[in-house]
Amino acid sequence: MDRFENPYRPGAGSAPPALVGRDDLIDDFEITMRRALDRRPGKSCVLLGLRGVGKTVLLNRFSQIAEQREVKVGFIEASEGGGFPELLAVRLRRILLELEHGAARRALSAVGRALSVLMSFTHTFTDGSSVAVSFEPLAGQADSGVLSEDLTDLLVAAGEAADTCDSGLLLAIDELQYLTDEELAAIVGATHRTVQLDLPVVVSAAGLPQVPALLGNARTYAERLFEFPEIGRLREQDAADAILLPAADLDVEIEAAAVRRIIEESGSYPYFLQEWAYHAWNAAPGPPITDDDVDSARPSVIDKLDRDFFRVRYDRLTPKESDYLQAMAELGPGPHRSGDIAEVLGVQVTSVAPRRSALIAKGMIYSPAHGGTDFTVPLFDEFMKRVAH
Repeated sequence: MDRFENPYRPGAGSAPPALVGRDDLIDDFEITMRRALDRRPGKSCVLLGLRGVGKTVLLNRFSQIAEQREVKVGFIEASEGGGFPELLAVRLRRILLELEHGAARRALSAVGRALSVLMSFTHTFTDGSSVAVSFEPLAGQADSGVLSEDLTDLLVAAGEAADTCDSGLLLAIDELQYLTDEELAAIVGATHRTVQLDLPVVVSAAGLPQVPALLGNARTYAERLFEFPEIGRLREQDAADAILLPAADLDVEIEAAAVRRIIEESGSYPYFLQEWAYHAWNAAPGPPITDDDVDSARPSVIDKLDRDFFRVRYDRLTPKESDYLQAMAELGPGPHRSGDIAEVLGVQVTSVAPRRSALIAKGMIYSPAHGGTDFTVPLFDEFMKRVAH
């Protein structure tokens, strides 16, 4: 098959050629955005799920919907290294300058005030960094050094500026689990205030399954501000459509047995579906794509997943953390009790608790229920078994 024509797009956050199985979430977001622009903001959503289920793809789709309604979008990917306030300041700087450029005379005052509040906010950065804005800080606004108070001042000012310009504001935050407790409390508190003031501000986010607990610890009312839809593997028909529709657009047939094999091998996880379909296409000498072609693609798929998806996470582990995950893999599909993992390791539960906490902080495992532990990366247990051999 022509590799150039290959329609499948495996990648980190890459939009699949057919975004299926997520229509309800997309429709819900569109209603949320429309209501916010009508000064009736309500709950936004925090997308929850394992790696590779398409959370980032959905956040990007939300951003597209917002931009189509001329809403200003600030997309932030949080990281383990921190720096969330600085990233937020950079995104809001761009948004406010765009608003200033197109603002009517009546709106310039609100935009200018928001830029001054932004300058005040950056003066609290401990590393001494700032943003380039030709406005003086506004004394008494976003300059207390208390992040929860300062972020609220800033987001309210930005929301008022967007509203005065007949626009709105979407903050899309990916990898939410990497925010500190202080940052989570601040973003929840600031969002709460914009809702109270009926400002056209929506904060949507995505993160691993432990996020609701983190948000609940940060602010007890977080569950009243956000919905927490769980994004998982695709239903069988949706998984089949994700494989078949892109090929059909190019008049390429995929045999039913090949579709079943791709679904089985990928576990119906969107990223893995794309990887398997992509390599099966390349392995096929010509249409139709058969079960034999999928089988031929297996070595290249496993090699690609191991090098580019699993290994980059595995290489961040300490030897003792690796041992912990190896013990989980030996137990088979999870979740697993902490006591069972400790037993495989031949140690007391209390002695491995720090390892478990470190792995949760790194986003490698999570606790689906009290005392339980599971991988945040689908099929990681199979990778760990391959590494062991």
